[in-house]
Amino acid sequence: MSYRVLMIAPTSFFLDYGCHVRILEETRILQKLGHRVKIVTYPLGRNLPDLDIERTMPIPWRSSKEVGPSRSKILIDVLLALKALEVTIRFKPQVIHAHLHEGALIGGVLSRLLRVPLVFDFQGSLTSEMIDHRFIKPHGLLSQLAQKVEWHIDRMPKVILASSTNAERVLTNEFHVPADRIIVLSDCVDADKFMPVLQGESDRVHKLRAQLKIPSEQKIVVYIGLLDEYRGIGVLLDAASRLLARRTDVHLVIVGFPNIERYKERAHGLGIADRVSFPGRVPHEDMPLWLALGDVAVEPKVSATEAAGKVLEYMAMGLPVVAFDVPIMREYLGEHGIYAPLGDARAFADQIAVLLDDPARARAIGGALRERAIARFSWEHAGREIERVYDQVAR
Repeated sequence: MSYRVLMIAPTSFFLDYGCHVRILEETRILQKLGHRVKIVTYPLGRNLPDLDIERTMPIPWRSSKEVGPSRSKILIDVLLALKALEVTIRFKPQVIHAHLHEGALIGGVLSRLLRVPLVFDFQGSLTSEMIDHRFIKPHGLLSQLAQKVEWHIDRMPKVILASSTNAERVLTNEFHVPADRIIVLSDCVDADKFMPVLQGESDRVHKLRAQLKIPSEQKIVVYIGLLDEYRGIGVLLDAASRLLARRTDVHLVIVGFPNIERYKERAHGLGIADRVSFPGRVPHEDMPLWLALGDVAVEPKVSATEAAGKVLEYMAMGLPVVAFDVPIMREYLGEHGIYAPLGDARAFADQIAVLLDDPARARAIGGALRERAIARFSWEHAGREIERVYDQVAR
């Protein structure tokens, strides 16, 4: 059967990164399968023509901060809860599908009030995220309180969709959620959109390279995502300074936001500013073109709990990937990943150099990663799995 689904997204949807991409692709595959999805979200964000989005009213003193926790989010979440209640009464959803812990809390209250089953899309620990963003200190009273709140939220839904087996382990080991209430629904990728450059599209890539003023003989290392310390951007620049100090044939393209000026200054201080490009925020639909610039892709994330769906986009593009050796990267890349010890900038630079020095091996690895992405991380399969979960909770 088809379902009316209320999707609660406590974020400035759509902002072309991370959890936003998961929300977008889940919604699109559900619509393709015949379900009606209504997204309730914050006032900021980019509207997309094929999505049914309803937003809360804006508040005049809302922080301009678009990523991570902030005090103003408390009020905006209250407004989101009221908006979600109003939409629920009018829309009469058969399933509430909540993203992030704030969404699960709002959805949990609505679920109990209106007897609509709740599914929680879990993409990482709330407590760990606040620590990663330096919003609270580890091992302090606030982190203990956050863990208790998170523990209770995790018990509100009928089913939790964990974005990785690592996320499943966090739920079972740290928050003691019963395993039979968790279903692993890995991040996926549309391999028809993210694919190696076709012959007819190579001119666009050359024009983009020229626009960035990157000489044709230089090889390109590419990153897409948020720019912050817990995302490993500082470590990436340290690795870049080591790599660029010993070779002249490499240029880095670091696509994303926020904190662009901070990292430009960091690159300047390291003496590599002329060989690192920061193009800023790029629409998600243009990401394949930007990734097509790359000879090697990198994922320097040092967070131990968050997923990293961008890596699947690297894989689908046929790019070899250098990443730190953490469980989620092993889950994505398997035996075809090129790994460095966590936080080791020197080793990270060395692994990039190994791939740049052996283009044939790099291409072979990239081809194997694309095959892996197609075989194991398809949105078509994920959509059917979500349907089965809806059938389960609706019963």
